[in-house]
Amino acid sequence: MSDPFDGTERSLGQLVASATAEMSALVHDELALAKAEIRQDVKRGAIGSAAFIAAGVVLLFSLPMLSFALAYAINTWTGGHNGNGGWNMIWCFLLSFAANVLLAGLLGLIAYAKFKKVKKPEKSIASAKETAAVIQNVKPHPRPVAADAARIALDKGETVARSSA
Repeated sequence: MSDPFDGTERSLGQLVASATAEMSALVHDELALAKAEIRQDVKRGAIGSAAFIAAGVVLLFSLPMLSFALAYAINTWTGGHNGNGGWNMIWCFLLSFAANVLLAGLLGLIAYAKFKKVKKPEKSIASAKETAAVIQNVKPHPRPVAADAARIALDKGETVARSSA
């Protein structure tokens, strides 16, 4: 680029070309910045997702321990801690299982209620239909009038003078 204060004047074409080049460079840099930000957000999201999945797996593997603890707690609560026997351990484990099934059923009902409230993306569908309707009504780009006149003249068998433009 030339220095605007060096005493030489640039033509309008040079100024437009310079502005166009600078605008193109600006848009290119903005896109590069957006890509870098998105890449960083995706990386953070992936790490967060992996940590969440690992926590879920650890929790899933700890559920049997919770069931054992609940069964032994029931046995202790019914008098098994002082040597009087309490409930048979089979009943304690069955009661622990029943409590887990009841909790799973309750969570399933909550999930079903939430999924039932999920609706179609009506605004997006309406926008897509509107765009499709607009595109269907679009006509091809009209040809220049001179080209139409030349085609009509050729159809009639007339000779057409061509310009060298």
